[in-house]
Amino acid sequence: MRTVLGNDKLLSKQEIERYALFYKRLKSIDDNEGGLNKFSKSYKSFGVNQFVDGGVYCKEWAPGAEAVFLTGDFNGWNPFSHPYKKMDYGKWELFIPPGQDGFSPVPHGSKLKVVIRAQNGELLYRISPWARYVVRYEDKVNYDWVHWNPPQTYIRRHHSPKKLKSLRIYESHVGIASPEGKIASYKNFTYNVLPRIRDLGYNCIQLMAVMEHAYYASFGYQVTSFFAASSRYGTPDDLKELIDVAHSMGLTVLLDVVHSHASKNSEDGLNKFDGTDSCFFHSGPRGTHQVWDSRLFDYANWEVLRFLLSNLRMWIEDYGFDGFRFDGVTSMLYHDHGIGKEFSGDYNEYFGLDVDEDALCYLMLANHMINFLHPDCITIAEDVSGMPALCRPVAEGGGGFDYRLAMAIPDKWIKIIKELKDEDWNMGNIVYTLTNRRYDEKYIAYAESHDQALVGDKTLAFRLMDAEMYTNMSVFTPLTPVIDRGIQLHKMIRLITHTLGGDGYLNFMGNEFGHPEWLDFPRKGNNESFHYARRQFNLTDDHLLRYKFLNEFDRDMNKLEEKFGWLASPPAFVSEKHESNKVIAYERAGLLFIFNFHPYESYVDYRVGVEVPGKYKILMDSDASEYGGHQRLDHNTEYFSEEYPHNCRPNSVMVYIPSRVAIVLQNMDVPQ
Repeated sequence: MRTVLGNDKLLSKQEIERYALFYKRLKSIDDNEGGLNKFSKSYKSFGVNQFVDGGVYCKEWAPGAEAVFLTGDFNGWNPFSHPYKKMDYGKWELFIPPGQDGFSPVPHGSKLKVVIRAQNGELLYRISPWARYVVRYEDKVNYDWVHWNPPQTYIRRHHSPKKLKSLRIYESHVGIASPEGKIASYKNFTYNVLPRIRDLGYNCIQLMAVMEHAYYASFGYQVTSFFAASSRYGTPDDLKELIDVAHSMGLTVLLDVVHSHASKNSEDGLNKFDGTDSCFFHSGPRGTHQVWDSRLFDYANWEVLRFLLSNLRMWIEDYGFDGFRFDGVTSMLYHDHGIGKEFSGDYNEYFGLDVDEDALCYLMLANHMINFLHPDCITIAEDVSGMPALCRPVAEGGGGFDYRLAMAIPDKWIKIIKELKDEDWNMGNIVYTLTNRRYDEKYIAYAESHDQALVGDKTLAFRLMDAEMYTNMSVFTPLTPVIDRGIQLHKMIRLITHTLGGDGYLNFMGNEFGHPEWLDFPRKGNNESFHYARRQFNLTDDHLLRYKFLNEFDRDMNKLEEKFGWLASPPAFVSEKHESNKVIAYERAGLLFIFNFHPYESYVDYRVGVEVPGKYKILMDSDASEYGGHQRLDHNTEYFSEEYPHNCRPNSVMVYIPSRVAIVLQNMDVPQ
C-alpha cells in the first residue's frame, strides 16, 4: 500500500499507521488542552510558582494520593497547615496569598516538601517532580528541595546560533572538566573550557549529567529531578550564564536528556511519588528496567506526556538549550528494550508487535513540538537498533529526529584494535561500517564517546599505547614503536571517521588529545577517589609532552571541515579499498582523501582515481611534524591529474603515500 501525505513523500503502510497514531494523539491534545503549545507550557504552572503580586501558586499531579499538603521553612514545617484542593484527573492545587507586606510567603532559598497522604494513611515527604532546584547538604543522604526565586535572575544577552549544517560536537561533562580532583563547576566550564572548545574548532557542545541525579557515578543517567539543573556544579543562573557565553562564541549547546527511564529513588526522586508504584510509570514488572534497575515511563498516560514535553520546553526556553541528544532511545522503542538483542536490519524487527508504539508516538510528539516551536533546535537519537525512518520528518511517518548516532563505528574500531594484527585489518569492512547508513537519514559519526572512556573499557589512545603512556609521552624520550604506532593510528582513525562516517561528528572531552587512563567516578569501590574523575587538560598545555600533537591535529581537522563542509556534503565516493596495500581512497566535498594503513609499506607513484581533472596539492597530512609525524611529504609538491581512468573515475593522479599516513588533497584548479 502506498499513498501521498504531507510533503508528497511516498509512505509505507507502517509509516502511515504511525502517523495516524501520532495525529490522533495530537488532535486529542488540541481538543482537550487547547493545543500542544499550551499543553507543553505546563512547567509554568506545575510545582511551586511565584506570582507577580507576591502570591504562590502550587500544582501537583498525584492520582493515588488521599490528600496533599505543602510544608517547609515558610510554615515551620507544619505538615497540615497548607492543604491542596483536589481537582479532576488526579490534580491538586494550592494558592498561598502574599503576606501583609506584599512579599512572597515562600522566600527564595527556603526548603520545601510536598506531603502525600497515601491510600494506606502513611505520610510521605516528597520533592515536587517539577522542582527547579534541589541540593544535597554535606550532612544529608538525600536531596532537599530549595525554592529558587532570586530577586534578580540571569538575563540572557546573546541569541542562539542558527541551525548548523555541519555539526561538530564536543561531548562534555561539567563535573570532570578540570585537572583538579574535585567536582568542577559551571563557572569553571564557562571560563576555562569553553575557550578550549572554540579553539579546537567544535561548533556544538553536548552537556551530560545536567539533569539532577542523586548518584554522581551514574554519569547523569539515573535522573531524580527532571526540571532541576544539577546543583553540585552551581546554581541555575550559573548554567544559564554558561549557555549564554557559549552562544556568544557561536557555539550551539545540546542537553543530554534522559526520558527513557528514571531513578528508583523515592524520597528525592519520582518513584512512588503518590504512594503507588505507578503514577508516572507502568505498574508491575513492565515499570522496571531489568538491567538498569530503574523505572520506566508510561508514555500512554496523558500527564506523563505533559510532564515530559514540558520538561523539554523548559530546558529550551528557561535555559537556552538548542536541542537534545535523547538517551536510551532503543530502550524506549521496544517492549523488550533491546536487551540481549542483535538487530539484523530485517523490517519485521521494526514493525512488529515488539515496538512500543506509545513511546514512539511520544518521540514523534516531542520532535514535532520542538520543530514547530523552535525550528532551529536539533535533536539526536541514541539508537543502536537502526529503526527505519527515525530521522525522517513526522509528516512522513518518521520519528522526526535530525540525526542518529552511528553507534556501530566505535564498536568496530575497538574490535579491530583488540582482535586483529595491523596486517589483517580489512579495508572493505572498515569502509562498509563507516558508510552503512540508511539513505537520507543523517548520522553522527564518532570513533569513541564517553562509553569507551568509562572504567572497564579503554579509550582508543589507551588501547593503542597502554602503559607506555605513563613513561614515553615526553618529547625527550625516544619515540618507541608503540607510541609511534599509537599516535599515527589515533589520527588516522579519527580523520577517516570524521570524513567518511556520517553527517556530523562527535568527540568526548579529552579524547581529542588521547587522554590517558579511564574515567571512574568517586564510589565505595575506589574509596571515593576523584583521581579518575577529571580531565587533565594540562597535558596538552605542556609543550614537552606528545599529547600536543594529537590536540593540534584534532583542531586542524575541525578547521578544515569548517572551511570545506564535508559533513554537510553528499556521501563520499569511495574509489579504492585495497586489501593487500591497505589503502583507502575517496572523494567528498571536492577533496581527495587517501589513507595508507599499512604498518610498514610506503608507495611511490601510487595511482588514485579522481573525478575532476586538475592540479592537486596537500591540504592536510597526518605525517606533518606538528602532528608528531615523520615529515615524509613535501607540501609544495603539485600532483597533476592524467586523463587515465582508474577505479571507476575518469581521471587519476600519482601520489607518494607513506605507511600509516593520511593525506587530504585539494584540486587547486577548482574555485572554492
